[in-house]
Amino acid sequence: MHGQMLTRSILAWELTGEATALAYINLVIAIPMIFASLLGGAITDRVERKKLIIIGQSLILANEVFILTLLLLGQLEFWHMLCTAFVAGCAFPFIMPARMAITMKIVGPKKLQSAMAIQSGAFNLNRVLGPAMMGIIIAQYSFASAYYLSTILYLCAILCMLGIKPSYSKKNPSEKKPLLADIGYGFEYIRQHRPVLICLLFGLLPMFLAMPFQNILVVMAEEAWQAGESGVGILMATGGIGGVIGALWIAKKGDFSGRLSIMLSSTFFFGIFLALFTQASNFYYALVPLLIANVCASAGQTVNNAAIQLLVDDSVRGRMSSFMMLSVGLTPIGVFPMAIAADNIGAANSILGASIALMILVVLFYVISSTLRDLDNSINKKVEAFSL
Repeated sequence: MHGQMLTRSILAWELTGEATALAYINLVIAIPMIFASLLGGAITDRVERKKLIIIGQSLILANEVFILTLLLLGQLEFWHMLCTAFVAGCAFPFIMPARMAITMKIVGPKKLQSAMAIQSGAFNLNRVLGPAMMGIIIAQYSFASAYYLSTILYLCAILCMLGIKPSYSKKNPSEKKPLLADIGYGFEYIRQHRPVLICLLFGLLPMFLAMPFQNILVVMAEEAWQAGESGVGILMATGGIGGVIGALWIAKKGDFSGRLSIMLSSTFFFGIFLALFTQASNFYYALVPLLIANVCASAGQTVNNAAIQLLVDDSVRGRMSSFMMLSVGLTPIGVFPMAIAADNIGAANSILGASIALMILVVLFYVISSTLRDLDNSINKKVEAFSL
C-alpha cells in the first residue's frame, strides 16, 4: 500500500507532466476513505469480518491487475488511474475496520496492546521500506515490474487471511436494524460511553495539531537547512524509524495497567521533542529530536488505539474502529492551518506553535477530564468483564 502510493504519484506525473495530477490522484483516494469509513464500520459489525477483508483485498488486487494489463498493452491513461484509485479508496474503509476488529478476536484482551503495537511497528516500517523498494524497482526496471510485485504481495495477503478463523461481531446476532440506524447507534454509543469519547478526542489532539508537520517537512528542510530532496527523504525515513521503535517499545512492555501515564507522557514529550526539532540549527543534529518525537507519537497513539479497542463492546467494534480510521482520514485538514502559518511566519515557527499548543492541551485535558484520569480503572473493569 505504501509503495503503491509512490508508484501512483510517479506514474501520474509521467502520464500528465502536471503537479496537480498528484493532488487529484490522492484526493480521489482520500474522499471515499472519509465518507465510506462510517459505512464500512457498520457493515463490519453486520457480516463475517474475515470474508469482508478478503473481498476488499481481492477488489484491490483486481485493480492492480487492471493497471498492469493496461501498462503492458501501452493503453494506460490518467483517467484509468483516477478510477482505480477511487475504487481502492472505497475498499480500504471496509478492510481497515474489519482488520482492527478481528485482531481482538484473534489475540484476546490481555494481549491486544502488544498485538496492536506489532501492527503499528509493521505499518511504520512499511512507511519507509515500501516507497524505497518501489522507487528502486521503478528506477532499475519499470512501472510494470512494480505492479507485478504489488500484485504478488496483495495475493499473499489474501492467502494469509485464509488461515484466520471466521469472525462475527457476536455469536447469535439479533435481527438487524437498517444500516443507517446502525451508523446512528455508533454515535449514540460514543455519547453514552464517556471513556470511549474521551480517548477518541484525546487521540485527535496530536493527529490534528502536530502530525501535519510531516507535510511541512519539504518547506522546513529548504528554509532551515537547504537540504533539498535528499534531506526530505532522510527526515521522512527518520520519522518512520522512530515510529517503528516506539511501537516495538510498547510491544516490549507488554500489556499493563498504567496505560494513562504512557499515553499522556508520550503525547506531551512528542510536543517537546518536536519543538526541539524546529530549533536545531544543524540538519543532522535535528534528526535526534525528530526520531525521539516519532517514538513518542507512535507509542502514545498505539496505547490510545488499544485503550479504545479494550473499552468497546464487540458488537460495535467495527464502528468504533471506523471512527478511529476517520480521525486519520481527517488529519490532512490540519495541514491547512499549519501551511498557512508556514507561509506567514515560517515552517519552523508554525510547527513550534503547534507543538506548544499540543502540550498545553494535553495538560488541560488531564486537569479538566476526570474520565481521563480514571481511564486505567475503566479499562481494567472492561478487561475483567471480557474474561468473565
